[in-house]
This record gives sequence, structure tokens and C-alpha cells, in this order.
Amino acid sequence: MSIPECSPDLLRTLFLFEKLTDDQLESLCQAGHITEIDRGQVYLEGEPATCFYVLIEGEVVLSKLSGGEDIEINRTTQRGVYSGGWTAYLGDRVPQVYAGSMRVTTPSTFFVLDADKFGNAMREWFPMAVHLLEGVFFGKKNTQQIIDQRERLLALGSLSAGLTHELNNPAAAAVRATASLRERVAGMRHKLGMVASGTYDRDALVTLMRLQEEVAEVVAKAPTLTPLEASDREDSLGEWFEDHSIREGWDLAPTFVQAGLDTAWLENVAAAVDESVLEGAIRWLNYTIESELLMNEIADSTTRISTLVGAAKQYSQMDRAPFQTIDVHELLDSTLIMLGQKIGSGIEVVKEYDLALPPIDAYAAELNQVWTNLIDNAVSAMDGSGTLTVRTSRDGDRVCIEICDTGAGIPDDVIDRIFEPFFTTKPVGEGTGLGLDISWRIVVGKHRGELRVTSEPGNTRFRVLLPIAGPPRDTRDD
Repeated sequence: MSIPECSPDLLRTLFLFEKLTDDQLESLCQAGHITEIDRGQVYLEGEPATCFYVLIEGEVVLSKLSGGEDIEINRTTQRGVYSGGWTAYLGDRVPQVYAGSMRVTTPSTFFVLDADKFGNAMREWFPMAVHLLEGVFFGKKNTQQIIDQRERLLALGSLSAGLTHELNNPAAAAVRATASLRERVAGMRHKLGMVASGTYDRDALVTLMRLQEEVAEVVAKAPTLTPLEASDREDSLGEWFEDHSIREGWDLAPTFVQAGLDTAWLENVAAAVDESVLEGAIRWLNYTIESELLMNEIADSTTRISTLVGAAKQYSQMDRAPFQTIDVHELLDSTLIMLGQKIGSGIEVVKEYDLALPPIDAYAAELNQVWTNLIDNAVSAMDGSGTLTVRTSRDGDRVCIEICDTGAGIPDDVIDRIFEPFFTTKPVGEGTGLGLDISWRIVVGKHRGELRVTSEPGNTRFRVLLPIAGPPRDTRDD
């Protein structure tokens, strides 16, 4: 195939240029060139958009990534079809990358223009058209941002309600335990007064203090018993108290069992103190056990609150840069904590993490939104019972995150549409159809990763593949 010379007459035969003046066509010839491209790939989606291509002769195939696959969207031999860096007229206000991929199936001839020269020509020759196109482009972008923001706020509202409930439980438990502890401390002061005025000698008091320290250590290491084991121990301790004439011993037994104490330990107490003061010693130790258990409950509750607040901060990425180096496991854990109330007790959460995964460069808050959307969908699919598996692994120079559920699966007739905006299989009022669309744009568009799905009844898997090095720098906001 001979390569023709660029001329105004040749360019005028292409519908894109047919209305241009001779001077404009001559300028294009001087700025660009005609070239033949052999069969194969011309450019890939996401690469820097450096050229604007117009087909003169041959065949082109245009494609876009969808679910990790390169999907053909157009195949044509029509003269004048164009592709490449056509958004160059917008300048550096948008990332200048190829929106799709192009390949040729046979040696083909193109008029090729540098993207920046194409952008200059557009702004110089068609200022009104450029303003209109800018309005359409940025108007659509602004609309999409508003819709995305609303989706985030809806998700945040749902998460906030769950977080409030999650925080309320340990807070209420801490308040109750504090009130009970106040009563126990008051009782201990009263008992201490009785001990001071009673028949305890110095050696007995030293022994009692030693036993008190032992109790505190035992409570800290108390084992977790099954209901049957606890019941058997309570019966054994109740009988021991009864045999040693301890009044209301059956009421004391559950507290001693919860502390991990048994009859062998009580025998040591009986051997260490005089029989006349055994009951007083037992009741003193009961106050100590109750106080330790209540302090443990307060510590557990406040730790839970601290964990929830930490998870909320990690989830929201408050006071952190949008683009940063992150550990995907920290993001996944914070999302699971935030969604704990929604996940519920009927769903088992299984975490299969590859702890050898390296940190990755990413937009942390936006990835949290992806995990939220995928986990929320998985939970909805299981309708209150099933297994949610969150798995991580390495895939070459990428990390792979899988969100799997044991729900009914996605029907074959809709699985190809789930990433479309506003498409949802949920009942009216329960889904906006934007969660997976937003997730797709965050993973594929913003991170240059892949989002794939496979589904059959009892096994639906969403796979997120993210480059360890992060997206190309010219697509970042930082």
C-alpha cells in the first residue's frame, strides 16, 4: 500500500474535515502526517493520549475494558472515523489518557495529529464549539460527582446509624458496670470497717491481702467455660459453701465460677484462715472478684468504643491525604467493623488474608467505598444467613481482593449489566443501581485496576485487582 501525500484535497474527502477552509486544511497537513500502521495494537486504554488518529484506509477495532476483559465496541472500515486524544482541547483540566484501546486488523493508513496540536486547532478555529463541548463535558462530570456524593452520603447515613448502635452498646455496658462497681466499692469500704473492728489478727489480715492479690491474678486469666461446665462448677462450689456453713453460698457460686475459681482453690483459702473468719474472708474475696470483673467489663467496653472510633477514622480517612500508601487489610478491617451491625450475627465472616502483601499506592477513602458496596451487596444477597469471605492474594504486580458470598447468585441474563449506572436487581427503594457503577469507576477508571465477577448459586465472587504501584501519575489528583 502506497502512502499518499497529505494535501487539502485528500483531507477534504474525510467527513471530519470537509467543511474546513483550504488554509485550515493546509495547516493540518503541516502539523500532522500520514502514516501506515501494521496489523496490531495502536494504543491501550489508560495510556497517555499523545495522538489523534483519522482513518484513511483499512480497518480499526475500538474496545474498552469491562470486568477485566477487553470488549470490542466498534469495528469499521469507514473513511474518516477518528479516535485517540480527542479531549486534548480540554487541556490539563482532565487526565489526557486514551479512553479505550485501538488496534488495526490489516495494514491501515491514518492521518495522525499530535494531541496538543489538535487541541490548539480546536480552540483557535472553533471557540464557540469548544465552549459548548466544555459545558457538556464538565456539566456531565459535575452531575456525576453530585450523584456519587449523594450515593456516598446515603451509604454514610446507613453506616452512621449502625455505628451509633454499635457505640451505644459498649457505652451503656460501661455505664452499668461503673454504677455496679461503685456499689461494690462502697460494700468493700463497709466490709473493711468490719474487718478492722473484728477478730482478725495481723497474720490473718496479711493472708487475706495475699489471697486478694491471687484472686485478681486468677480473674485476669479466667478461662471461658461452656454452659455445661459452668453449671457443674456452680453446683460443686455451692455444695462447698453449704458444707462450710457459708450463708447464701449458692448466690456466691456464679461469681467465683466466672472468676475461674474452683473448690481446690477454696480449700487453700480455708486452710489459710481461721474457721471463725472463713465466711468473712469469702465475702471479702467476693467483693474483690466482682470489682475485678466489673473493671474488666469497663475495660472491654471502652476498648470496643476505641476500636469503633479508630475504625471510623480509618474508614473515613479523616485528616489523611487522598492518595497515600496503604495496607489493604486495614481498610478491609475498618469497613467490616463499620458494617458489623448490617452484617448481623447470622452471617459468618471469614478472613483469608495474605499477610505478605506489600502496601499499595491508592485512594484509600474511595477504596473503602468499593469494599462497602461489594460487602453490602454480598450481605443483601445472603438475606441474613450465610458465609462472607474476604480474601487477599498477590497477582504479579497487583494485589487481588475477593469478596465472596454464599447467596443465590446473579442470574445469567443480568450479570453483564450489573456495572451499568442505575441498574439494580434490588426492590424499588432498596437500591440506587449506582454502587457497582461507582465501584467500577474507582477501581478501573481511577486506579487502572480490574473489577471482575463470577457467580453461581452459593458462590458469587467479586475480584478487585489493583496495581501495587498505584495508577499512572497523570491520573492522580495529588
